[in-house]
Amino acid sequence: MPGKSKVMERKPLTWAEKTYLPQVIGGLGVTFKNLMRKKVTMEYPEVKPPIPDRYRGQPALVKDPDGREKCVSCQLCEFVCPPKAITIQPGSIPDESDDIHVEKAPEEFEIDMLRCIYCGLCEEVCPEEAIFLQDIYSLNGLSREELKFKKAKLYEVGGIREDSHFKWKKKKEAEQKGNAAH
Repeated sequence: MPGKSKVMERKPLTWAEKTYLPQVIGGLGVTFKNLMRKKVTMEYPEVKPPIPDRYRGQPALVKDPDGREKCVSCQLCEFVCPPKAITIQPGSIPDESDDIHVEKAPEEFEIDMLRCIYCGLCEEVCPEEAIFLQDIYSLNGLSREELKFKKAKLYEVGGIREDSHFKWKKKKEAEQKGNAAH
């Protein structure tokens, strides 16, 4: 014999439950309790939340204290980038430049912020300490092209940062000592 359905009897509603007054009064109680509470809304962007110490934000290129490009177009950041957000076109440095000890510099450097996953691998792999993650967390633009940051924009965001190894100065000093010895 097929399953027989069982009918459940409901308890009849009381007069107060039929008017919904207990539910309305309970809801108003929650509302008035929250009206008296201290405000917790943050007035963004005037007031910004604190940024955690290990926050990984927007990647940017930095220059050394002498204003030179630190990036030498090794392309390690481009190769290690999981979403392939970084594109580098290497260029050469003119022979008459003071930075001739550097083999090459980026002719084009672009980071597509819409593809970037802010993983920090580009910063970790950079041997020249040329790319750093900034504490910027609010990016906006009116088109996709505005969020493809070119080299000039990346240097504007990154600014100048001290070297921890002053590699270029050491090479230049070694070259000058070598030339003075000859």
